[in-house]
Amino acid sequence: MRIVQIIDSLELGGAERMAVNYANALSKKIAFSGLIATRKEGGLKNQIDSEVAYLFLQKKKSVDVNAVFRLRKYLVKNKIDIIHAHSSSFFIAVLVKLTLPRVKIFWHDHYGSRSKETKKQNIFLFFLSTFFSSIFVVNLQLKEWNKKNMNCSNVIFIPNFTRSQNVSEHNQLTELQGLDGKRIVFLANLKNPKNHLLILKAYADLKLYESDWSLHLIGRDYFDSYSEALKGFIKLYCLEGHIYLYGEKSDIKNILSQVSVGVLASTQEGFPVTLLEYALENVAVVSTNVGYCSVLIQNEIDGLLFDPTSELEVKKQLKKIVTNEVLRNTLAEKFKKSVLQNYSEESVIEKLILAYKKSK
Repeated sequence: MRIVQIIDSLELGGAERMAVNYANALSKKIAFSGLIATRKEGGLKNQIDSEVAYLFLQKKKSVDVNAVFRLRKYLVKNKIDIIHAHSSSFFIAVLVKLTLPRVKIFWHDHYGSRSKETKKQNIFLFFLSTFFSSIFVVNLQLKEWNKKNMNCSNVIFIPNFTRSQNVSEHNQLTELQGLDGKRIVFLANLKNPKNHLLILKAYADLKLYESDWSLHLIGRDYFDSYSEALKGFIKLYCLEGHIYLYGEKSDIKNILSQVSVGVLASTQEGFPVTLLEYALENVAVVSTNVGYCSVLIQNEIDGLLFDPTSELEVKKQLKKIVTNEVLRNTLAEKFKKSVLQNYSEESVIEKLILAYKKSK
């Protein structure tokens, strides 16, 4: 098989990480594995393995004829059989298929919030789904939604997976503030629906700073009203020496080696790669229960779950984990074991390749 992953950017997001992960993993399993970024490069570029045939399309607008023909040239030159289009990159994949009908499109839906939307809100996607051979989804709610609303009957759940190494570690080493053994990390870009303010309020209400716990926000800062609300809260409650914002970072393995607790508070999620990253680095988890989170985490076996609309629940779970070191260590150990058993690169790629073959 000769397959290319297509993603709009290589910024540090979940769908982007998985596009890179798939390209890297497949390069060891199939005849040809490629990766194309359509609009923008980013921090994940230096995590692409040397065996992957990479192309940056430099797409300038929604319908960019030059970009479509650059993509077509790449596909023809490399004799591509399958386009694995992630998230919104389905559009350029369909445009190029109109010029190369033999190429099959597998669309990967990473957008957890879609399961709350209507078919009408996705009408453009519905019409273009006629061109898809299969749809891959990252949780069971999305599987149900796509089966009901898309014009493609072959919908397959493919879980995200962990990778055992981060090839960019040598490029950046972030040193976190605060005391060893008392750091909480929140790994998510500063935007809706990541729900950062819920965690900030819980941290302040519990007065965790009085017992030397610090909170570390790792993720892209868009310098918008969402970001300003977080910074305003930190300033209002005089938490500047306890809550830290670092912006976008690529040395995630290094960062997680310095923390004891990882949190995720989203009101909507697909299958968060963040939780897999926490698990792999022995970080105890307190997580929202939306999307695939409540399947990935067995409450009080692998981590502690909460309703992201309940300040009471998140405070209860956060207090439980910061006051009990034995619990933290036990949860971290069990969650890592569970993730390695069920969401390893080998098992997921085997399932992915089987899904490709079944449609041929």
